[in-house]
Amino acid sequence: MKKIGALLFAATLAFGYTGMASAHVRVEPAEVAQNAYQVFTIRVPSENEGVNTTQVKLDVPAGVEVSRFEPYPGWTSTTEKDADGKVVSVTWKSDGPGITETEFVQFMFQGHVAEDAKELVWKAHQTYSDGAVVDWSGAPDADAPASVTTVTAAAADGDGHGHADAASTEASDGNRDPLTLGLAVAGLVAGLAALATALLRKKSR
Repeated sequence: MKKIGALLFAATLAFGYTGMASAHVRVEPAEVAQNAYQVFTIRVPSENEGVNTTQVKLDVPAGVEVSRFEPYPGWTSTTEKDADGKVVSVTWKSDGPGITETEFVQFMFQGHVAEDAKELVWKAHQTYSDGAVVDWSGAPDADAPASVTTVTAAAADGDGHGHADAASTEASDGNRDPLTLGLAVAGLVAGLAALATALLRKKSR
């Protein structure tokens, strides 16, 4: 029975982790290299009950220069630039009612990571149809943390060019990461449940 309890506890933890991980506005990937051209994805779940997410604004960190955006049906993106023409924020606004509490959207954009970047802190501001705004700008342990991308040393070639297509492919695959993770966890839970049932039957004989 102890083994069975441990298995079910592990399954509960795994399922709970998936729920927590998918609840926050976050930018992927979690790690990039210095001086690299990278496709990023911001994942926006709608959480407030009874109201829709209608807009999300993303503050662009100083360590990355954003240049391209993938169009997303039903949403319009606008940018804010500084005096030097660098994009400092991106806003995606729904052309319709937005997304409900059971839905999420993922927006993709391309940027160049600075040669001396150490960490990218992405602050996001999520607006709901009732006017409420959730600022995802806190510390990692806050209720509404900012998304953080770790920056590693540049690759040996050091030029950072030619990675956009590969990054785009990775981002496209990563675009499905939350769903893939959910399916994987669901499979794990089902497998553990089946194992627990088998152990119970064996014990009862």
